[in-house]
Amino acid sequence: QVQLAESGGRLAQAGGSLRLSCAASGRPYSSHVLGWCRQGPGKDREFVAGIRWGRTSTYYADSVKGRFVISRDTDKNAVYLQMNNLKPEDASVYYCSIGTDLGFCQQPLRGFAWGQGTQVSVSS
Repeated sequence: QVQLAESGGRLAQAGGSLRLSCAASGRPYSSHVLGWCRQGPGKDREFVAGIRWGRTSTYYADSVKGRFVISRDTDKNAVYLQMNNLKPEDASVYYCSIGTDLGFCQQPLRGFAWGQGTQVSVSS
């Protein structure tokens, strides 16, 4: 079972950049989709970006398209989220997840345990 650990969150200024990292213990299958979700206080967990492990196909929420870039390193079993032109509304706890499709924020792999997440704060 693949477990994921997030890191890289911190306080950043609006307009600035951050890079989040997600380290996988265990190797995902090529059919898996990995990516990032975020959850603000009192809000549901929402999809941010996803990438297919076996290919370089990437997917983004409309709210981050053109500003965030997701990538993966199959040698390091890691997924990254480069966040550019940060906005105050990007402030949230960011989680890494894995699933069989882009619904991994609501329906990750069976038995998947959510990590601690990493806090991103944005000052205006």
